[in-house]
Amino acid sequence: MTSPARLRYHDVKSADGTRLRAWTNGADGPRVLLCNGLGTNPQSWPSLLSPDCGVDVVSWNHRGVGGSERPLDGRVDLDAFVEDAIAVMDDAGLERVVVASWSAGVTLAFELAYRHPERVAGILAVAGVPGDTFSTMLAPWRVPGLLAKGAMVSLARATTVVGHLGAPVTRRIPWTHTTTRMLQRTGFIDPQADTGLVQEMVTEFFSTHPAWYARLALGVSEHTRVSLSGVDVPTTFVAGRRDLLTGAGSIRSAADRVEGSRFLQLDATHFIPLEHPQAVLEELLALIDRV
Repeated sequence: MTSPARLRYHDVKSADGTRLRAWTNGADGPRVLLCNGLGTNPQSWPSLLSPDCGVDVVSWNHRGVGGSERPLDGRVDLDAFVEDAIAVMDDAGLERVVVASWSAGVTLAFELAYRHPERVAGILAVAGVPGDTFSTMLAPWRVPGLLAKGAMVSLARATTVVGHLGAPVTRRIPWTHTTTRMLQRTGFIDPQADTGLVQEMVTEFFSTHPAWYARLALGVSEHTRVSLSGVDVPTTFVAGRRDLLTGAGSIRSAADRVEGSRFLQLDATHFIPLEHPQAVLEELLALIDRV
């Protein structure tokens, strides 16, 4: 990887007054809106942090994450996330833009295209499906969708309570090269991924209170599948064969329902932007060319 571009942060007010920490990558090229995975940060997309990546990225940190404010009323449903995306776009002067997305951010990208088709020119959907995300989890273990959703929703609800007890531990985990390699050896994140990049990502991720992260996840889980009938823009889906959080079969099914979409499956886990950064960048640039 080349030296990272200068990340630039600034605050944006969403429609309900919640203050968001928005960021840009400081690179030259066509502008792209990034709908990131829940509770994640710029470091999750290392290929977009080099000054010669060829795209000018605009994004933000989710409510209550990475300097963004927690809403006073605790509002973290999909309606709020769509409002946040529109606020960031308006602040950046983006009338119509290609949207890159990962994980739960894929649901947001398609909901944005469905509600505001005039604002979305194309979608790169990495390791995510358009809604009902919890039903696709644990697919490599062949867990039925309804059972997987019930189990994961129950886990998230429990974490909103017990997370307060675990926070003093999870927020103080020393993410060194050694502990990061231990995480990678579990197979949850590919051992072949750059350990330094993974370390940077998980250090930032675990700074978020686990109970609040569970609230964010539940806000997305309550949304059913996004209608794809009105989505008529160039679209690329990228799936990981070993993804425990979003089954590749569900991603392929979504791709089949979007006319003219491209589907690519990689030997990867859920963390495709970290494990295959160059492939993700190439797919994004190819999608921009199609648009």
